[in-house]
Amino acid sequence: MNKLDLSVDLNGLLLKNPITVASGTFGFGREYADYIDLNNIGGISVKGLTLLPRKGNPAPRVIETPMGMINSVGLQNPGVDVFVEEEIPFLRQFDTKIIANINGNTVEDYCGIAERLSAADVDSLELNISCPNVKNGGMAFGTDPKMVAHVVSEVRRVAKKHLIVKLSPNVTNIGEIAKIAEANGADALSLINTLTGMAIDINTRKPLIANVIGGLSGPAVKPVAIKLVHDVYKAVQIPIIGMGGIMKWEDGIEFMLAGADAISIGTANFVNPKVTEEVLEGMTGYFNKNGICSPQEIKGGVTYQK
Repeated sequence: MNKLDLSVDLNGLLLKNPITVASGTFGFGREYADYIDLNNIGGISVKGLTLLPRKGNPAPRVIETPMGMINSVGLQNPGVDVFVEEEIPFLRQFDTKIIANINGNTVEDYCGIAERLSAADVDSLELNISCPNVKNGGMAFGTDPKMVAHVVSEVRRVAKKHLIVKLSPNVTNIGEIAKIAEANGADALSLINTLTGMAIDINTRKPLIANVIGGLSGPAVKPVAIKLVHDVYKAVQIPIIGMGGIMKWEDGIEFMLAGADAISIGTANFVNPKVTEEVLEGMTGYFNKNGICSPQEIKGGVTYQK
């Protein structure tokens, strides 16, 4: 019997196992270091970064929903320079890949942070194209094919690191967007980012989120995420990191069968800080039980009823 090899090659980014954590749900790793061994995670996508520090949106900005949560944190972060100086040295103590999630409101913002991080000790850049384009009336970069082509190609031009493009589910045809990202230089794709959601207090008749709307995540979005991962798998040749409502190891297997090479765990970290280790253990058991030697063997392995 051949030995199980959990490593995953995301088109140049080699993870020792297919477990990553989603940006915005794991801080910079420090927040979870007392609960789990960070060496057991294949990659950490850190809290979303901007060129300059951001305070984020006014509170309340996080609420629970029946099967997840809505957040409108607003990319609160200390800025890229603090990340480089203080957080990268901490993360480099561990055998895990550092994925820097980058954000901007203009193409120039994105390129500036990509250039700064290209000179830093990170393993990959994750380009969040769900940000609003202030030069285009606030429409998210990732919802317009022409804007996707422009921002991805410009970031690719200046970025000297492996490049992941994180796709928004709030589009009509995600396969088209994925193809455009691939054609303009993405090394891999990650999806899905949050769906847009809203909740209202029936007594005050006011939105429960100060910013009115926010990003919906958690188990409620999983069926949507799996469908969109499968759509993208059929549309592109580059690797996929699948995410959206993964709470247990069975969910991770489901994403791989839909077409993901690796998975990313987000909201579940808030419920169970040990979830990444538990998912890895469960998936490893599944692979061994079924004689699977590599996660790649089940990628896109869903079979259809006749």
